[in-house]
Amino acid sequence: MPNPTVHIIATGGSIAGVGPDRMDYTLYPEIGDHLTIDQNLARVPEIGDHFNIIAEDMVSVGSTAIGPANWIALAERIHAIDRDEPDTAGIVITHGTATLEETAYFLHLTVKTQRPVVITGAMRPPTAISTDADLNLFDAVRIAATPEAAGMGVLTVLNNEIHCAREVYKANTLRVETFRANELGFLGYADSDHQVVFYRRPVRKHTVETPFRVDGMSDLPRVDIVHAYAGADGMLIDAVRAHGSAGLVLAGFGAGTFPPAVISAAEAAVAGGIPVVLASRSIAGRVVMTPRKDEQGFIVSDNLMPQKARILLMLGLSLSNDRDSLQDMFYEY
Repeated sequence: MPNPTVHIIATGGSIAGVGPDRMDYTLYPEIGDHLTIDQNLARVPEIGDHFNIIAEDMVSVGSTAIGPANWIALAERIHAIDRDEPDTAGIVITHGTATLEETAYFLHLTVKTQRPVVITGAMRPPTAISTDADLNLFDAVRIAATPEAAGMGVLTVLNNEIHCAREVYKANTLRVETFRANELGFLGYADSDHQVVFYRRPVRKHTVETPFRVDGMSDLPRVDIVHAYAGADGMLIDAVRAHGSAGLVLAGFGAGTFPPAVISAAEAAVAGGIPVVLASRSIAGRVVMTPRKDEQGFIVSDNLMPQKARILLMLGLSLSNDRDSLQDMFYEY
């Protein structure tokens, strides 16, 4: 039986980072040098022993430099691979961890394929002692080639743990176990016995079940995030309005509460035609609708973290400015 084919799209990040020496874990992002994907693969010849690899470098940057234009380009490239490579089992994207969760969720909502799409990165560059780059790349390839991963939307893997793109977030600045999924838990393991094992599946709609299509788009509606803090006023919200942003996400306290001055400014934004989504600084739990929030015209984020609520609002605004329609999207996706 022939080895399965996996297509890898590389974008740079720590998984390809080049440090000044083997003891460097912090300076390499400032240096900015990256291995090509072929150089990454040469470090892990076992991948070629078990899989047929097609690889390409799309960009070579830290993920702090990746944004909506790159997301759209990635979605379009995935669609081209899905169309032109019928024998490809799955797709892997290598990516910096800083914004990996955002790229993953955008693709989770927009790519129209049932094939596995797996995003991985690393917390330690390939040049460092005890790098996690090699194993994470190997794990991503074997997950992408696993039939059980099909139809599960976009997945991420670091530290052997498989996460749903909707739920994963970066929780630690330096540790290899940085990816977590709050109280919901991860989906399964790329485990030490070389098995890919799943224990649960995503429930919220994704990929082929969403209405979001970005092929041919060049950008998305601008949405900004304003965080609440003790003593905050409406200055930043007023700045967002003055800039002409299409939408706003407020990251509040607890279950979505805010200083009075912030709420007043947010109500004025709603009255001015800007959709405002209430999210939370907390890493777990829902922001729920109440009669007062409904009367004020706000949208609630359910359990989406602010950075992901922003992505869903951007995509939602590409289809509709209707508040009820946008709110339904936060309940569905």
